[in-house]
Amino acid sequence: MGLADIKKLREQTSLGVNDCKKALVESNGKFEGALKILKNKGIQMLEKKSGRLTSQGLIESYIHFGGNLGVLVEVNCETDFVARTDIFKKFVKDIAMQIAASNPEYIKKDDIPAEVYSELKKPEAYVKQYCLLEQAYIKESKKTVADYLREVVSKSGENIVIKKFVRFSLGEEDEG
Repeated sequence: MGLADIKKLREQTSLGVNDCKKALVESNGKFEGALKILKNKGIQMLEKKSGRLTSQGLIESYIHFGGNLGVLVEVNCETDFVARTDIFKKFVKDIAMQIAASNPEYIKKDDIPAEVYSELKKPEAYVKQYCLLEQAYIKESKKTVADYLREVVSKSGENIVIKKFVRFSLGEEDEG
């Protein structure tokens, strides 16, 4: 366990030095073990905070070059203070870009209507393609959007919820 491992963990997780050091000690100096510990810690933190009210946040827009594709997304957090941080603003902008690039239909698996889900031949593949939180994150394909959300929750210390989005594309027909 050296400074290089701590630095590498910080770069991959964006967590503090003490958290990274504790995870390395707990995993007996094994980098992959420490990474797993930190990921589980992020999941636990997200679950613990998930019941907290999120009435602040940002509405972000993204208009693709040429003006033929646009996205509006609402992301909520607990306090106006966090909503004004660079970490939160970057996250919301990244989510708008993710939606523009990957065209999800739902935020999470639970949002898929039961009658639609029951008709699916390959539900796991469908969920990974059309549920925003399950998609591979466009800027770092080894993690999902949900992994990125957990990182931001860990950094901010607040519950963060992707509330709703709409994506417009010239020439696409409305289904409703």
